[in-house]
Amino acid sequence: MLQKLNDKLEESIGRIKPFDEAAAELADRHSDTLTKPPGSLGKLEKLAHQLAGVSGRLWPDLSRKAVIVMAGDHGVCEEGVSAFPQEVTPQMVMNFLNGGAAVNVLSRQAGAEVVCVDIGVNAELSHERLVSRKVVSGTANMAKGPAMTREDALRALLVGIEVADEKAKEGIRLFGTGEMGIGNTTASAAITSVLTGLPPEESVGRGTGINDSGWRNKVDVVNRAIAVNRPDEADPLDVLAKVGGAEIAGLAGVIIGAAAAGCPIVIDGYISSASALVASRLAPQVKPYLIASHLSQEQGHAKLLASIGLSPMVQLDMRLGEGTGAVLCFHFIDAALSLMQEMATFESAGVSKE
Repeated sequence: MLQKLNDKLEESIGRIKPFDEAAAELADRHSDTLTKPPGSLGKLEKLAHQLAGVSGRLWPDLSRKAVIVMAGDHGVCEEGVSAFPQEVTPQMVMNFLNGGAAVNVLSRQAGAEVVCVDIGVNAELSHERLVSRKVVSGTANMAKGPAMTREDALRALLVGIEVADEKAKEGIRLFGTGEMGIGNTTASAAITSVLTGLPPEESVGRGTGINDSGWRNKVDVVNRAIAVNRPDEADPLDVLAKVGGAEIAGLAGVIIGAAAAGCPIVIDGYISSASALVASRLAPQVKPYLIASHLSQEQGHAKLLASIGLSPMVQLDMRLGEGTGAVLCFHFIDAALSLMQEMATFESAGVSKE
């Protein structure tokens, strides 16, 4: 069974097309003809370059957007790592589905769809808009043993790939990553420490707003989880299974699946970035498809992004998750494409370049 699942993963990775340098260079040349000093639009010009290279088209149509919110629970909550109880996970899932969360508000403003997936919530949920793809009913306590089996981690990855593939077939061309899962900053910190070498004292942040003693406990829990499980840094799937979470695995799959469909993916905060780190280790081909939306308040986030080779668009001191930063970044992408398509050239405007 494991081999069959591995084969499915490899098939998806094999569909990721390389970055189209010719299309990206064409976008650069067009940008230099517009009525502005070269490079004066900064990261917006870099976005136009990236989007052309990913799509193979000068101006891709990214008007159909979706943020995929993966939800799952974490057994490590037993260790008191969060300021909120685990019951908040299913409650917030219902809030997403009823349109009342921050990500819903920002998605409506951005013209994006919110797709909420139950991949590992430790509760029975039912709603007409819920995408129910439960792999586990919460993970095990990683401070005492593996969070998941290798097979469960693979299944969660494949769920993410399937969801991305389904949405791409419906016409979605721009993806954002979001998540919900009390305890998931602890798992993200553990993944970050193992895959980047960053000590838990630097990878562990305040999450939902824990105090100093709570932070010290969280650092200790991550240290114990790594010591107990001894995840293999050369095997991203082993790391994901032992100290990760179902929603983190699902988002790594969304990233691979969206890239396989030729779509750019906007990464949200710390948890989404941990998923991107796993995805980029499993499939380095995804890197050109990744756009880092913002720098969160989690202290390990900057070094985590740097380890992937990403630079965030903005810093807004956010730490909510849900995909909120990713959805805000959709506006920058719209702006970059509109500028490149609608600005006058020096020639058409009769403006001298010299």
